[in-house]
Amino acid sequence: MNEENKETVVLGVISRGISKFDKISRESNVNPKDLELILQKLESSGLIRVDEKKNWLGTKIEINPTQKGYKEFENQLRILQEKWNQLENTYKSGNKQELEQKLKEDKSFLPSMMMFGIIDMMMFSMMFTMIGSSMGSFISNEDMGGMGNDTNDMGESDAGNDGGFDIDIGF
Repeated sequence: MNEENKETVVLGVISRGISKFDKISRESNVNPKDLELILQKLESSGLIRVDEKKNWLGTKIEINPTQKGYKEFENQLRILQEKWNQLENTYKSGNKQELEQKLKEDKSFLPSMMMFGIIDMMMFSMMFTMIGSSMGSFISNEDMGGMGNDTNDMGESDAGNDGGFDIDIGF
């Protein structure tokens, strides 16, 4: 994921109510070192503010979006939605080469689209079937975040899992 998309993802996570550094890092799938730089850039741009709250347990730091930050995130969501609509229309036109070209052009935006629920996964998989490619050739495992080869609650790999239901009944 490129730097601009990481910033959009981090701003989106913060705009959706996540205000603690470690949770922002986990939700956005951005390592702490990169996150610190992104947060500094977002703060200097006036898109977020860092609030220190003191209580009897010590100092609590919260990261919150500004009005400008909310507006910027909404604008980025609109742009991502427009890009998805263009991909969808290209797919529906049946032009295989044009679809492949658009997917390559928008490659860096695909993880953000997935994270924010813009992509219709059924349509997305049909796009890759149409061009005779796999999703992995366009989106790295790193950018897939929690959707790739994770481990389950027991520490076992989910790689090779053929689907089904994962039900946790508490014992």
